[in-house]
Amino acid sequence: MSDLKLTYFDFHGGRGEPARLALAMGGVPFDDDRVPMADWPERKAGTPFGALPVLVADGKVLTQSNAINRYVGKLTGLYPSDFWQAALCDETMDAVEDMLNVIVPTMFMPDDEKKARREELVEGMFPLYLKRLNKNLADHGGRYFADDRLTIADLKVAMLIRQMTSGIMDHVPTDLVEKIAPGLVEHFQRVMKDPSIKAYYAKKGVEV
Repeated sequence: MSDLKLTYFDFHGGRGEPARLALAMGGVPFDDDRVPMADWPERKAGTPFGALPVLVADGKVLTQSNAINRYVGKLTGLYPSDFWQAALCDETMDAVEDMLNVIVPTMFMPDDEKKARREELVEGMFPLYLKRLNKNLADHGGRYFADDRLTIADLKVAMLIRQMTSGIMDHVPTDLVEKIAPGLVEHFQRVMKDPSIKAYYAKKGVEV
């Protein structure tokens, strides 16, 4: 088994959380290196692309969240072996990444600019992507996005829906997903009820 260290910010969610969950679910020991936001400016220069997450496996460094997710998914059995199902898994993760790529910059905008940009996303990109993800889920059986079982892609989608429905995103209605893509809310609830995920968060003292 590889000696693993996963470095990501010190909160429950975001781009690094699917890999954390997958490793915990797979019973794979790893060094959970959590970076407080106050320490990030000092540590940023020490990362290959000035971004997190970063995975170190036996001294070898891997960046980019979906590359990390695929590696960890294969390591834990949460990534399909069938080529087509693997492609469906990748498609789902890349769609979520598209959304994160527009969400994250808004977190650092002045309030007026943030409000305008997020309202624009609520009227445009968010419905387009959420409806398509909802359709893909239905087309693939309605329970999971690939391989008819929980995969790393389901974890990534669940973390997005958790963020969008939690109320932490100002100017994004908490019922937006429920109104336009209810299957994604049901999917989120299904994923979070997984016993291994519930056990992981219970150890962290986090309610799910």
